[in-house]
Amino acid sequence: MLLLRYSSTPPPFNYLTMKHLHTLLIGAAAYCSPLLLSAQTAPVLTTFPVGSTTVSVSALTTGLQVPWELVWGPDNFIWMTERGGRISRVNPATGQVTPLVTLSDVVTSSEGGLLGMALHPDLLTTSPYVYVVYNYNDAGGQYREKLVRLTYSNGTLSSPLVLLGNISAVSTHSGSRLLILPDRTLLMTTGDAQNRPAAQDRASLNGKILRLNLDGTIPADNPVAGNASYTYGHRNPQGLVRAGNGKIYSSEHGQDAEDEVNIIEPNRNYGWPTVEGLCNLPAEQPFCTQNNVREPIFTWAPTVGCAGITYYDHPAIPGWRNSLLALALKGNKLTQIPLDATGSTAGTGAFTLTGFGRLRSICISPQGKVYVGTSNRDGRATPGANDDQILVLENRLFTSTAKANTSQLSLWPNPARTSLTLELPAPVTNTTPADIHDAVGRVVRTAQFNAGQRTTQVGLQGLRPGLYSIRSNNVVQRFVVE
Repeated sequence: MLLLRYSSTPPPFNYLTMKHLHTLLIGAAAYCSPLLLSAQTAPVLTTFPVGSTTVSVSALTTGLQVPWELVWGPDNFIWMTERGGRISRVNPATGQVTPLVTLSDVVTSSEGGLLGMALHPDLLTTSPYVYVVYNYNDAGGQYREKLVRLTYSNGTLSSPLVLLGNISAVSTHSGSRLLILPDRTLLMTTGDAQNRPAAQDRASLNGKILRLNLDGTIPADNPVAGNASYTYGHRNPQGLVRAGNGKIYSSEHGQDAEDEVNIIEPNRNYGWPTVEGLCNLPAEQPFCTQNNVREPIFTWAPTVGCAGITYYDHPAIPGWRNSLLALALKGNKLTQIPLDATGSTAGTGAFTLTGFGRLRSICISPQGKVYVGTSNRDGRATPGANDDQILVLENRLFTSTAKANTSQLSLWPNPARTSLTLELPAPVTNTTPADIHDAVGRVVRTAQFNAGQRTTQVGLQGLRPGLYSIRSNNVVQRFVVE
């Protein structure tokens, strides 16, 4: 029986000890937000082992309506869509839900409604944009799907701009996960909308993974000029993540026999409707050979109703490092899929989160906590009194004094008190700034690497306890001040 709860980097004032409480009460008014006690004390609902690590499961917040997407934001809050049309920010330290907007033209029907979301990488600075996918009725009353960009300002989302609309839809098979890539293009999954031939039709937007620029235009280097499709031959992909190896992985609902995890490669055919799962049947093999079909790296048989997927590589839970974590709508399951050096699978592990029902959405905090959204009010389960909820899977014994590494910037200790050491992989040739931002994006401290340096220190005296980010060398790293 398993459940996980873990919030990697809490917002300001939330990673606290009692000795900080008096200071925070005095300073809280300056932040114009209520001071709430840390969710680290939330009751443990269950635990389970991952290797030698005990993972605790607790509830961050309850009473939700199908939290379809969870995204860890640059403000160190969880951004959430609910299928009925509400978009909110969730405080990972307190569970407080702050609505940003309820979209009035969202139309829910069976699996349809407000679905995927992605945040612009520069959300808190130069590009305050949030991208969402949802179902609606067009002027003729036909059920459709569209990609919309919203603008974030003063704690609200407004100014909807349709980037891609009039996508054929029915009440099921909508796909709708979003992922922004380092080249500032956007991937969007679409389902076949119960029209199987559409998946192999490059002129159709259905049964595809689409690639767009962030303004909705088609990138010049897409596989087919003037065509939004990046890959095709999909039934209903509902998970999408870029792993630490740079590869893109998608989880996809099969029909009866096999759900899939695929490595997404441009211009590849993923087989549907002729192929489900591996190319292992006589009727499938000639099609696969002739049509550039990319086989999945992992399948579930029978199907589990795979939903959200993410990549985990944090020392908080060592047994999950370099693994995909995939949720299932059937059987209360979370599946760990370890990756090998080639990016393929290196075994598997399954964890049953008994008592929590259908598992839909997932995100990870910078400190290694896993947040899971349930989906028990979607019409296919019997909801409990607390449904729907966000669960936290975490190692409550974990504290980090080691380096936090990316390929471009390392920092330690984390959490920190009086100073922070920054290290680049090589000396810089020119003076390189390093700015510390608080959780609302304000620059609160500035340091720099001088020419010829690869290491520098930043003094933290005077900073209130809480979550901060440091930006240098085009990299953002998050850390906690105790």
